[in-house]
Amino acid sequence: QVQLVESGGGLVQAGGSLRLSCAASGRTFSSYPVGWFRQAPGKEREFVAAISWISTNTYYADSVKGRFTISRDNAKNTVYLQMNSLKLEDTAVYYCAAGSRYYSGSHYPANAMEYWGKGTLVTVSS
Repeated sequence: QVQLVESGGGLVQAGGSLRLSCAASGRTFSSYPVGWFRQAPGKEREFVAAISWISTNTYYADSVKGRFTISRDNAKNTVYLQMNSLKLEDTAVYYCAAGSRYYSGSHYPANAMEYWGKGTLVTVSS
């Protein structure tokens, strides 16, 4: 069982930066791939970024590539999402989610993720 808690959301001006954190419970967290997803008002939840359980592979949605960076510190049971050059359209609730243990593929559909946090709100203002 893995429990996830997101933090770091807030209000930021366009062009600014935020770093989200996803803190996990459980001694086996290092063996789970982790993804960040977001959901804007009136829209479907969408994939943002993911990192494999061995940290060598990262994946990004085209909309955030070059602006967002996902990383993990397994010693701290934490996954981060560094968000730079934020745009108005990045406004959403951001969720972290853990996938199947030891999964090392490149696809992270939301319905395949096994554990979810409750989300943290990111609001980008003009």
